[in-house]
Amino acid sequence: MRTLGVFGVKGGDTYLRGDEVICRTHRGTETGEVLCEATDAALAAMDNPKNGQILRAQTEQDVGELRHLFQQQQQEHETVRSRIGELGLDMQLVDVERLYGGERVVVYYLAEDRVDFRELVKRLAGDLQTRVEMRQIGVRDEAKLLADYGDCGKPVCCNTHLSEMPPVSMRMAKLQKATLDPSKISGRCGRLKCCLRYEYETYQSMQKDLPPVGSEIITNNGRARVLAQEILAGQVLIQTEDMRRVMIDAGDVLSVLKRGSGRGKKKKQRGDGPGGDKSSSGGANESATAVADPPPAKSPQDARHQKSRSPQDAPPGDNDGQQSS
Repeated sequence: MRTLGVFGVKGGDTYLRGDEVICRTHRGTETGEVLCEATDAALAAMDNPKNGQILRAQTEQDVGELRHLFQQQQQEHETVRSRIGELGLDMQLVDVERLYGGERVVVYYLAEDRVDFRELVKRLAGDLQTRVEMRQIGVRDEAKLLADYGDCGKPVCCNTHLSEMPPVSMRMAKLQKATLDPSKISGRCGRLKCCLRYEYETYQSMQKDLPPVGSEIITNNGRARVLAQEILAGQVLIQTEDMRRVMIDAGDVLSVLKRGSGRGKKKKQRGDGPGGDKSSSGGANESATAVADPPPAKSPQDARHQKSRSPQDAPPGDNDGQQSS
């Protein structure tokens, strides 16, 4: 599985962006690609960098070995699938990865519940004649292993620069006024796209400069009520006392008399009470690993609140009673 890391180099060796190299990691000998120099800015952008050592640049012989390794992994994939079927294990095989140095084979799988794969590991260690590691992954990790390009036409983020994949919530899409069509905001994994997180903090920061939806404010033209926010433009849509709707800049708000809940669009009801929204958040994927060495060799309204008043009893300009929920 692709990971980001900080790798040392031997004295005098220099590498450029895009160079294919052979490196030593905590797992063993692997192939890698040089991205950039390990500057302070690059280190700050990494959540949990792994450390290692670049051994040398790839040679033509290494390229030939990698072709052979790819064919070997396909055969081992079928071997693992066959063993899972023999044992009747409730798990879905995703990928089989053999390290370049042959130190171990990593089996990635999906499963709803925990799986007792001790017998499977024992048999695979004998079949593959190397150390076997079982790694349970989630659907986001499956896309990281198998997906290629996203809807934007670029390689999926999880397989390029993301070292961790924190949960993404529907609230992030709503704040950025993205479409709520699941087919358009879902990634290759079927979950909300990771890129919805990229500008979320910027939207949150800019939103603090705007009065919440439902607020009663004072402008140069009198009192008004906030109906909507245009966060990137730094503007709010207001409704004035004469029922006109106007878009104004945040700087034109002189004061806020009463702050609204800011919970989204208003319900169409008397009194223009704001309605709420619900958000959902994605959970983090669970993972489990195991390693084995090879063998030797409803609520109705109350009618009492609907009392009518005669025209004689009502003072001029009196409004009907309002109910709030």
